[in-house]
Amino acid sequence: MKSFSIKVVGAAAILALAGLAVMPASHAEAAKWAWSHPAIANYGPVRSLPDAAVQPNKHHVYKAIFDVTSGFKDPAKPDAGLDHVARAVNVFASAGVPLKNLRFVAILHGPATTAVLSNADYRAKYGVDNPNILLIDALNKAGVHVDVCGQALADMGIAHSKVYAGVHVTLSALSTVVIYGNEGYAYMKQ
Repeated sequence: MKSFSIKVVGAAAILALAGLAVMPASHAEAAKWAWSHPAIANYGPVRSLPDAAVQPNKHHVYKAIFDVTSGFKDPAKPDAGLDHVARAVNVFASAGVPLKNLRFVAILHGPATTAVLSNADYRAKYGVDNPNILLIDALNKAGVHVDVCGQALADMGIAHSKVYAGVHVTLSALSTVVIYGNEGYAYMKQ
């Protein structure tokens, strides 16, 4: 039993030392590993990795459609799928790609549909202000086109007048994904 205890303690010490070996050695090194928000403040945190093996071309135009169906567990927090779209914007911005070179579209449907409700309608449904509105505004400001599926709205009995002004109602998520896919947009499932 004593031999087993020494081996376990020894392995734990080695793991602890290995963990210390990757910790930043200085404030400058620690700052390199800090979370940042280069294009969309307060959402989609990223770490700049200028030495990463695969980097975007700063002059290329990137097109992606984000299929957001994530929904949320806590109505007081922004939808995780929308936050992930903000992260995508911030990742490209951290690598020096200008926002004008990003053609991003987010289409919300399924459990994510109610994230696009106006503040008054969201408050009536969940008892809190809609935390997604500031995120939608920030995405729009960064050039992201935010859409919601008209079929999902109909399924849930949500009138178009209850959709926040920064969101466009489309025929359906099905058609939106196909249309943008045919225009060369990369498909991103959220």
